[in-house]
Amino acid sequence: MTGRVTLAISASAALALAPCAPTQAKPIAFADGTTVMGEWGGTTMREVQVFYAPRYDLSVGGGYEQLISDLNGATTNIVYGRVNYLWKRWNLEDAQANVFVWGGLGGARVRNQSGDLLTGNAGAQFDYETRRIYFSAKTDFQHSSEFAYRIDTAQFGVALYPHEFNTLATWVVVQARNYTGGLYNGIESSLLLRLFKGNRWIEAGATNRGHLQAMFMVNF
Repeated sequence: MTGRVTLAISASAALALAPCAPTQAKPIAFADGTTVMGEWGGTTMREVQVFYAPRYDLSVGGGYEQLISDLNGATTNIVYGRVNYLWKRWNLEDAQANVFVWGGLGGARVRNQSGDLLTGNAGAQFDYETRRIYFSAKTDFQHSSEFAYRIDTAQFGVALYPHEFNTLATWVVVQARNYTGGLYNGIESSLLLRLFKGNRWIEAGATNRGHLQAMFMVNF
């Protein structure tokens, strides 16, 4: 990554307080906690995020995202600040559902272009989960005077056995992702194995083209 590193401000909400353990990666932390996340998305996306939550429905932090066009190899590096908010939560008897929204600003550098571009970021996520299944739908939009990228991701997961928060959980996850803005042609699908215990979480698998898809999350 070249160019200035832009100071990032980010916000998000917490999954804590639910009757089930967290199964879905979110840019969140419990109140007064910090979340570190990273993702390797096939051949197209790399991202690292750090968030601090002063309260359960809000957090601050930052991120770096690299987008690589699968069509022509063009690379865009984005450093951003973001404000994310837990807009709605449903605490059910054996399940939880959440709606998160976010927006922010950052700087981007496009290959073969000098200087940084002012970049806006906006998105939303819905998720529903129990101890045995979950579903999530997420959209994330990065735009500037030179590009407009949107990444839409849907995931469905099934736990292989019942688990508690302090025991190892094992999930099988199917993911479908759509990239716009000249990043990828068609829908990218992935089959993933997800493992987590307590505040540490990792998943890895392969896309439909045989490329690595992986993510990690740590809360502390």
